[in-house]
Amino acid sequence: MCSPSVIESALAGVSRRDALRLAAGIVAGALTCASDATASDRSGEKRTIAAGNVLDLTHVLSPTFPIWPSPVNFPIKVANTAAVAKDGYYANKWELVEHHGTHLDAPAHFAPKGVTAERLEASSLIVPAAVIDLRERARKNADAVVTIDDLKVWEKKHGRLPKQCGVFLNAGWDARAGDARSFLGQDDSKTLHFPGFSKETCEFLLSEREVAGLAVDTLSLDFGASKDFAVHKLWLGAGKWGLECVANLSKLPPAGATVFVGAPKVIGASGGPTRVLAVWG
Repeated sequence: MCSPSVIESALAGVSRRDALRLAAGIVAGALTCASDATASDRSGEKRTIAAGNVLDLTHVLSPTFPIWPSPVNFPIKVANTAAVAKDGYYANKWELVEHHGTHLDAPAHFAPKGVTAERLEASSLIVPAAVIDLRERARKNADAVVTIDDLKVWEKKHGRLPKQCGVFLNAGWDARAGDARSFLGQDDSKTLHFPGFSKETCEFLLSEREVAGLAVDTLSLDFGASKDFAVHKLWLGAGKWGLECVANLSKLPPAGATVFVGAPKVIGASGGPTRVLAVWG
């Protein structure tokens, strides 16, 4: 609201009648602004982002969350180091591998000269989300992949993929996270089975579209049975980021949301556990 001195300056040099009209206008405008502010604050909340929906796309990371089978991988270990009753504060010590739970793959994860997680541009971590729904196909075929045709179907409905977007694969796999055997899909030959992106789709996105990152609700950007990790090599090799083990994509609209990727900022990190949040109107 304007101060009296500002109002006095605005009224200087005008007739009494015009002054009264101007003053009335100023007061009415101030009351309207105050009314609007009151209406926006009636919920008691102060919003810094104009979004009616906020969705957490992150699994809780715990020792029971499924992890890629490898001799060097182990579930997170959480050890208590201080308690309020005894020490006056509460704290834990974590021991974990970088690629566990909802996590980021930085380019350096597969590219010898790729940037590490702390060097990713902050502007690349806030992206429009394009969600490709592969749930029906994935229920019938655990080795299903996102194809170029899937992208074109999405674009027919929602328009061309937004510049510097994130393309999210919704295979419905997050619902399996409580069962490691189902989540990994490991068969008797130790081959894993879960959906991912195809090499051809990756090549198309790199050459024909401007995309900042890929995300999946499975363990890998590549489908589980992949032996050459072609998508990892191509995508991360191009300086892009990837997200794996994302949650709640079935609750995310196919278009119109903005995703915030809380990438770890640890020196030399090839990736790491990441908080991923989506907002939309």
